Amino acid sequence: MEASQLSASRTAASTGPSLHRAGSALQQTFGDLIVSKRKLRQAESIACVRLKRNSAEQNVGFVSRPFVPCGLPWGQDRLVPIFLATLAVRQQSRSVTFTSAADMLETFGTQKGGSQYRRLIAAFQRLFGATIFFGTDTQSERANVFHHSRFNFMTEAQMWCSRRPANEPPGKVDNLIVLSHEFYKEITDHPIPTDLEAAKALSSAPAALDLYTWLTYRGFSAKGEERVPLFGEFGLVNQLGIGAYARPRKFREQLEQWLILVKAMWPECPARVSSDGGALVVNRANAIISVRPLLGDQGEALL
Repeated sequence: MEASQLSASRTAASTGPSLHRAGSALQQTFGDLIVSKRKLRQAESIACVRLKRNSAEQNVGFVSRPFVPCGLPWGQDRLVPIFLATLAVRQQSRSVTFTSAADMLETFGTQKGGSQYRRLIAAFQRLFGATIFFGTDTQSERANVFHHSRFNFMTEAQMWCSRRPANEPPGKVDNLIVLSHEFYKEITDHPIPTDLEAAKALSSAPAALDLYTWLTYRGFSAKGEERVPLFGEFGLVNQLGIGAYARPRKFREQLEQWLILVKAMWPECPARVSSDGGALVVNRANAIISVRPLLGDQGEALL
């Protein structure tokens, strides 16, 4: 490190524990370091997650239980069910409303602009048209038995594809989403808390977001140390819906990178790849430590 950089570091240290944006701090200390804007936003989001977690002031959202062990294979589209589930729990209604698409873009730290807005509308349209099939196959004494069911997220959607008309008062042109009975019942019967700031930090890394959500649930439900195989019919690859990794070694390498991101926000996360490389070892732990009651829009306690 050059003398000027060491001097800048000492100066920063001597000014006390004041907070600075990650980009400013890096620029001051390492002037020749080039970091992309996306990486800087992610670093700032991770710092925000750690700060709120340490002060037990997490921004708590919710996910639907079936999609914790069965990830959605749609990239950033998976942010939409988190947003809808959070609104449904907070508003305690199948018919959820939000003022503008900017609300969701801001919730997950997505840049605002025409292209992002169009992507968001397209994500809602894809989700509206999606049908998810769940099924089990069992062997009885006499024959094979299978049980299948289909699942939709929404039954009605009204979203404005442009900005709110200037002459329209708030409340008249709110975006309205009516959730399916199955989706709403699952959310209200079994709301799975998650950290919305963590979702924001991982919004550009959907697989890492799936892993964080999965670990949040498994850490809460674990009875003790457990081994989850990485491969096979019930392996982690299939649970996260990321079967594109044909080579086991490549998946393990990527899993280690995702764990680094998860542990940057949740240092106590008790998850590691086993020494033989065949399983993920998890233990009981809580990712959500907020001491505040989780309240709905009318102030009622939800959990």
